[in-house]
Amino acid sequence: MSTILPPSDVIWWKVPVDRSEGLWVGIALLWCLFMFAMMPIWHIYGNQNLSNEAYRTHPEVFQDKVNAMVDAHTVRKETQWNVPVVKPPVGSDVYMLGKKWQWYPALELKKGESYRLHLSSMDWQHGFSVQPININAQILPGYESVMTITPNQAGEFTIICNEYCGVGHHFMTSKIYVTE
Repeated sequence: MSTILPPSDVIWWKVPVDRSEGLWVGIALLWCLFMFAMMPIWHIYGNQNLSNEAYRTHPEVFQDKVNAMVDAHTVRKETQWNVPVVKPPVGSDVYMLGKKWQWYPALELKKGESYRLHLSSMDWQHGFSVQPININAQILPGYESVMTITPNQAGEFTIICNEYCGVGHHFMTSKIYVTE
């Protein structure tokens, strides 16, 4: 029974710290300070995290913006997901909607050109992740997340939901096609 209880005659925080233990605590503290300093530095110079804006919106209002963009700029139909592929004008606002296991619509963008990507959800929280590059954002209903993107390589990129959103979560994918 004595191995379960601490010694009664010793107050642990008053016991002198061994030299090697102090060294490891110091190393851990320095590492924490270094990582803390690296967060803003990596955000600015790392070209990984997108700076974004967020606005309150109503899902129906956002859906109307998406539908207007789809009606004006659809170039073809993506047969695999049965969604339109939209090619918006360079430098324009691009709208993408997360809803019950689908990112809508698929996008075709031009390499080296900037777009303002607006994202929102119709139902619940979704994750917006562009693969194989590392772009991640949480998308919430009632909020419009806006980020400026400039594709720097041509190719086909997959969008997946990386927040569990229900039974069809594993089907929630779409595409961004980047052309020269």
